[in-house]
Amino acid sequence: MQLSDTRAVVSGGVSGLGLAVARHLVAAGARVALLDVNDDKGAAAVAELDQERARYWKTDVTDEAQVAATLAAARDFMGGLNAAVNCAGILGAGRVLGKEGPMPLKNFTATVMVNLVGSFNVAKAAADLMQHNAPGEDGERGVIVNTASVAAYEGQIGQAAYSASKGGVVGMTLPMARELARFGIRVNTVAPGIFWTPMVDGMPEAVQQSLSASIPYPSRLGRPEEFADLVAYILSNRYLNGETIRLDGAVRLAPK
Repeated sequence: MQLSDTRAVVSGGVSGLGLAVARHLVAAGARVALLDVNDDKGAAAVAELDQERARYWKTDVTDEAQVAATLAAARDFMGGLNAAVNCAGILGAGRVLGKEGPMPLKNFTATVMVNLVGSFNVAKAAADLMQHNAPGEDGERGVIVNTASVAAYEGQIGQAAYSASKGGVVGMTLPMARELARFGIRVNTVAPGIFWTPMVDGMPEAVQQSLSASIPYPSRLGRPEEFADLVAYILSNRYLNGETIRLDGAVRLAPK
């Protein structure tokens, strides 16, 4: 897929990793639809990018009907839909047995709903539209890129819900890629390590330095632009399919 021909929906697209992806794609000549729940940030993102090439839709990724309607509208705005990048997510931190007692089940459920079910919801709605695209080279009709986390493999104390949700994203990548292969739709996942995001930016400097020191090389936090670079490469390399790629500076998370 040529980046200039990309017509992408990006969930979580108005800040952090999602906005970095949108910036990269628009700079390459693509069109993007930003799905998120923050209207102010959505308006700012569209104003920054290009109102001709980017539009924001307030969208709850866990709402099946809303996502399907949004993607149909986004396809009309962009003149097609051949890429979906799932960046929407929440931390959902909390111990199984905390000081106030066991974790409320609603906390666990909410994390899984946004991170895992939301990713599946956007992916399957996108695939439903992509299957009708005219096939390109190698019969390609579309690409889905999910976002997991290194916590899918080395979840820390307090990350039971988060790790479970991201582990589910990793787990569904290969079977989804295998199933959608007959439609010419590729599915891949990126598992980022510790990146500069609005959440990290608000941490004390000492905490930021400690996080940076824990990363073997380069000993710094990942830059959203580096995540966007990898997503762009996944979109453009047709032979890359069914894979989860760690992007983490060789970090392996400690228990806490």
